[in-house]
Amino acid sequence: MDAIVAVYSDWGIGAKGTQPVVLKADRAQFKRVTDGKTVIVGRRTLADFPGGKPLKNRRNIVVTRQNIEIDGAEVAHSVGEAVALCGDDESIVIGGASVYRDFYPLLKRVFVTKIDLCPESDSYFPNLDEAEDWRETDCGEQLFENGIGYRFTVYERK
Repeated sequence: MDAIVAVYSDWGIGAKGTQPVVLKADRAQFKRVTDGKTVIVGRRTLADFPGGKPLKNRRNIVVTRQNIEIDGAEVAHSVGEAVALCGDDESIVIGGASVYRDFYPLLKRVFVTKIDLCPESDSYFPNLDEAEDWRETDCGEQLFENGIGYRFTVYERK
């Protein structure tokens, strides 16, 4: 199982349920990596998507404790239920913080957009640079958008 995440210099991923800084290039990378795949997302993160709707051209599995139905998505109430729904599909965890945390032990690869800023965050992704069981396998080239530095990286579990 993979994950994709955009992190700031302190590995923050957001504040008050949304990303404080969004790069168009990161959104394009997200689409490239997830297009045609199964994505696993939390209900609150789904609500932050345009129109609060599941992503097009992807199989959406929404993890929530609530007993709800979501048009265009399948609902799972636990990690195990989500994994069972995925079956053999290539699946990518796309957030938010609690979903990343719950699925972290299952992750084999993480696509990380490192954004060279440190806005205030109230949720974080584990710092894979400090994790002994992870290694960066692609550090990407330094890029810029509107004066903001970033790079697309890939980490794999050892």
